[in-house]
Amino acid sequence: MDLRQYIRDIPDFPKPGILFRDITPLLREPTGWAEVIRRLAAVCDRLEPDLIVGIESRGFIVGTALATHLHKGFVPVRKPGKLPGEVIGIDYTLEYGSDRLEIHSDALADHPKVMLVDDLLATGGTASASAELVTKAGGQLVGCGFVIELAELAGRSKLPEGVPIESLIIYD
Repeated sequence: MDLRQYIRDIPDFPKPGILFRDITPLLREPTGWAEVIRRLAAVCDRLEPDLIVGIESRGFIVGTALATHLHKGFVPVRKPGKLPGEVIGIDYTLEYGSDRLEIHSDALADHPKVMLVDDLLATGGTASASAELVTKAGGQLVGCGFVIELAELAGRSKLPEGVPIESLIIYD
């Protein structure tokens, strides 16, 4: 199945010059969405994670669906101030500034094997920071999965060396 048929291109969003790859038509199509989860589950079958970690916010959609399908737990990586209780955080730079991500301090305390997921791999800043945060929180990163990858932005090169990366749709 060609999943690209369910991706909508929106020019000049969120700002002029950006071509936004919109997954909402894919989410609306049960057959296409089921195929996304089936393919990511096949990756997990090989990598055998204990938990799925999803990056705010569309990574929550991908991650919770995948975790439910696999009968695994889900852990969110969130923007600052969104998680109650004690957190571990990481500051990171983006092409347009800086940001911070957080995870519950006890979420990965028992050193689980983790599959990190999100809807999109672009420049790699957020994914790289999330991967580092997983390790900092005690998790063992065994793989990363993305619905879409924008290969020309070289985000893959910012992820930890030797960690398997699976992108279901790659735009060159």
